[in-house]
Amino acid sequence: MTGAEAFEDKLEELLQLPYWVIDILPEQVPPDSPGQFFAVERYYLQSPRVEELRRKFADILLKLNCYYDFEVFAGPGGAPLHDPDPEKLVRSVIIAGPEEDPVSIMILSENVLITIGKDDTYMTAYGLTSGMRDLIGKLAGAEGLFLWQPPQD
Repeated sequence: MTGAEAFEDKLEELLQLPYWVIDILPEQVPPDSPGQFFAVERYYLQSPRVEELRRKFADILLKLNCYYDFEVFAGPGGAPLHDPDPEKLVRSVIIAGPEEDPVSIMILSENVLITIGKDDTYMTAYGLTSGMRDLIGKLAGAEGLFLWQPPQD
């Protein structure tokens, strides 16, 4: 099994864990909300707002990488990168736009996965322990973002 295949297997395992959302909003918008969620989402996905948001995501991850080793997967067919240098990590997060594949960050020592989807205004964190929730919550808050847990299926 190659490194990429092992990474994919571990990715599938972690995607089954309970998850939390690191978001621009403090809680999930109800499906029947009278507000303009989709219009606001489109606004944040346009330049320069999307780059600003991705930079906030990157700043959270850079700071989190001070505490934990990362395995970063930022595209199909490539091998995961172990603790990429800060510039490479930031570049991977910022270019995770509509033309690129999602970015997946594994923190193997904690059995945690963080993903950033192609067209998302949030990051998703799977398998957070209470200590990781506290730390990520502080880091998100410092960037003006929120950590919340949606109802799990």
